[in-house]
Amino acid sequence: MKEERIIENPKIYAAIAGVIADCGIVGKDKVNKQQGFKYRSVDDVFNALHPALAKNKVVIIPTVVERQCEEVGKTKNGTAILKVICKVKYDICAEDGSRVTSIIYGEGMDMGDKATNKAMAIAYKYLCFQVFCIPTEEMSDPDGESLEEKIRTPKKQLEKKQEKPKEQPATTESSNDEAEDVKISQPMLATIQNEQKRTGVTDKQILAMRDVKAKKIEDMTVLEYKKVMSKFQKTPDLQREAEQDE
Repeated sequence: MKEERIIENPKIYAAIAGVIADCGIVGKDKVNKQQGFKYRSVDDVFNALHPALAKNKVVIIPTVVERQCEEVGKTKNGTAILKVICKVKYDICAEDGSRVTSIIYGEGMDMGDKATNKAMAIAYKYLCFQVFCIPTEEMSDPDGESLEEKIRTPKKQLEKKQEKPKEQPATTESSNDEAEDVKISQPMLATIQNEQKRTGVTDKQILAMRDVKAKKIEDMTVLEYKKVMSKFQKTPDLQREAEQDE
């Protein structure tokens, strides 16, 4: 077995520090059309890093170690929606052959053949954010959240006033406008059914809504789901109505 050559005074660490110094800030120039937030695209990261990598003679070599692919749904037209998760190993190399290695997971969804490309792009993007310390507001700090505020005992849950359901985003940064035509998932269907129990609203009443074109609840699209959930948020529950009648 060939032994790896030991390099004295490796240049890779100084080279990475040089990239950090030369890269600077990557601005949020892109806008997610569906959810309205700004973000940094992988193209922004490429464009900002390329001169700094070239100047400091740093090369990044990706290797896909694992790839998982599954069909997670279909559009109204019957097109399959694929979800791909890639485990990617990156070797960050300096001119003397010294290197550091990092493994990143990337996830992407697409209705064509680009799910793998999206997964690899996301993995590369966050590798660069973390290794080269690119400033970003999107990374959550675990110290900024308290589990005690999120976890309650069943008794406290019963005592706590029932909150209105929060609409869950149906797409990620890598999704596109066609995702609005995707059929609702099983968790979304379960959310609607729970709201029906809470409010007493029937399937017939939901399907009669102006914004709903589906013939069955399970055939609704994500866009229709959002419209329905918006109505549910304004609908009082049966228990509250009964208390008011008394």
